[in-house]
Amino acid sequence: MSLTHPNKIPKKPLIHSVIWYVCRSLLLIWGIVYLFLGSATQFLQSLFAIAFTHLWDMFQLWGGKTFITKVSYRFQTQLNIFICLGCVVGTTLNKQTDLEFVDDILHFFAGYIAASAMYEFSELINGQNRQTGPAMKAMFSLMGAVTLLVGWEIYEFSMDRIYGMNLQCSSAFSEAGLIDTMWDLIFGTAGALCSMFVNIGKCVKDRDRERKGRR
Repeated sequence: MSLTHPNKIPKKPLIHSVIWYVCRSLLLIWGIVYLFLGSATQFLQSLFAIAFTHLWDMFQLWGGKTFITKVSYRFQTQLNIFICLGCVVGTTLNKQTDLEFVDDILHFFAGYIAASAMYEFSELINGQNRQTGPAMKAMFSLMGAVTLLVGWEIYEFSMDRIYGMNLQCSSAFSEAGLIDTMWDLIFGTAGALCSMFVNIGKCVKDRDRERKGRR
């Protein structure tokens, strides 16, 4: 497909392409293995996950006219790694072992990625004609990430109550679900805070380079 649109999509670095294909391959292999083991649910989960790893590619159908041209490949790469780890590692360990800390690590990573996404979206929302300060983008990224984390916990609660699932690892009237939710929010918020400070540091360095380049 030709990408000669005036607002053309930036060329994808090779390292990102390699990571994307590795993640998709692992997801497909994982799904096929579980299909042969008699678990169609995990196979369908792998197909759904693979579809999500193509979000960046799907937006190219608009020929570079959408906001995706301003979103870095780094975000989609982080998302693909998270999806791969969540399915291949997280789901497998949850099914085969009693390790509880894996869920905490995944929520930390989820908070980190959510804050990174919100940090970049803050610039897109503000537009090209107005410059957003690092502090404002940091606050937006933190609040946006925490909102997404709360939304996920609402989803877990709803699925457990409506469909009788066990996403919160507790019965209907047990306090274990509250404890699980709080730890998820704590680790997710910690990841968001870590991402916020990392992005602030990058923004400050980029501005310093621009100022030095003008001198």
